[in-house]
Amino acid sequence: MVVIADFYVFLASVIVISMSGVLLPGPLFAVTIEKAAKRKTAGVLIAFGHGIVEFPLMFLIFFVLSEFAIPDAVQIAVSLLGGLLMMFLGVQTFQNRNKVGDKYAGSRQDSLFAGIRTTAANPGFILWWLTIGTALILNARLFGLAGFSVFAGVHWLCDFVWYAVVAFVIFKSHRFWTKRVHQGIAFFCVAVFVGFGAWFFSSALWQVISTFV
Repeated sequence: MVVIADFYVFLASVIVISMSGVLLPGPLFAVTIEKAAKRKTAGVLIAFGHGIVEFPLMFLIFFVLSEFAIPDAVQIAVSLLGGLLMMFLGVQTFQNRNKVGDKYAGSRQDSLFAGIRTTAANPGFILWWLTIGTALILNARLFGLAGFSVFAGVHWLCDFVWYAVVAFVIFKSHRFWTKRVHQGIAFFCVAVFVGFGAWFFSSALWQVISTFV
């Protein structure tokens, strides 16, 4: 029962962290806005394209971590780096809260391919999975392959729901995405990134202190 409760807590943290990343204006968000102006289902196709790249990467990281014994020092280092990156993203989001990314806005590719291409070409996506994402996967390993599979599905489902809703709403009403809405999303992301980043970092730091004290 304790394990199940811990898993639910872990999934809750996955949802919050995943949504904070999804809500950040970026290349995938920009291409969703561009495609949604012409097709209300563009977000669904873009999310599937994103998943085509993301699922293999998630399982690759999981099986690599499962195949080799991961030293405590490496796990601590990943948590420290992931925590620092999350806090950095929080600060960066605050600084760019009035900006909306327009890279890839002129793309005329099919929505599915646009999701694949934009995801694969985004270095921030890879960096996220090598730090924050890897830290989450290290925790997911505690619940085995079945638990990890649920984690992977829930993480992608956050992407799917968000981009599907964004595309549908934008298709119906361009006026929805006001400056105030963008700023509200940005402040939410700042709070989540800084809060969870500090939690990851402080937990890893406490492990280091506990080891030497």
